[in-house]
Amino acid sequence: MAAVLFGSISTLADTSELQRDAFNRAFAEHGLAWTWDRAEYIGLLRTSGGRDRIADYAAGLGQQVDADAVHATKSRIFQHSLSTTPPEPRPGVVETVQAATQQGLKVGLVTTTSPANVAVLLSALPPALQVSAFDVIIDRDDVAAPKPDPAAYLVAMERLTESVADCIAVEDNEDGERSAIDAGLVCVAFPNENTADHRFASAHAVVDRIELAELQALGAVP
Repeated sequence: MAAVLFGSISTLADTSELQRDAFNRAFAEHGLAWTWDRAEYIGLLRTSGGRDRIADYAAGLGQQVDADAVHATKSRIFQHSLSTTPPEPRPGVVETVQAATQQGLKVGLVTTTSPANVAVLLSALPPALQVSAFDVIIDRDDVAAPKPDPAAYLVAMERLTESVADCIAVEDNEDGERSAIDAGLVCVAFPNENTADHRFASAHAVVDRIELAELQALGAVP
């Protein structure tokens, strides 16, 4: 195995509830009588893309909403929350990144969230998970199509000059899983608290803690 690729900011730190709170606060700022409780939000997370999630929700209610503006407000609130209430790294992530680096493996963050979200999260995490820890960081600005399109992983492979056969992806939602699998990668599902009920039918394993030795064993399986 040549590289471990974390597929979203929520594979590093569980930000899902911070995101839901930011959506609800943005709705209030824009005068929308919407509140996504946890059960509803869990269902909405089956598709990626906060802006599209807002637009689709409005369409389902027959409402006209400036989804771009609402999503921009949500992003501002979320980034402020990250900077004032830093989240804890998820189980095993720091140890895995450190061990991978010590063994000469590459580490990537391959997401299609905004570069601002990536920057704020990494600045809030321990030094072992900040920008210098990653050999490649892919965000929304690097690709024309977001996940579940495989473009983000294909760009990452090109920049790392590695083969998909030698890398393993860690994903926390079904769209991310599909992106990794369609790119030809082995994919380990690492659900967050709001994606624990996703099926992850194509994942090679589903784990609640990241361990480098387990990733290496999975990566060795053809």
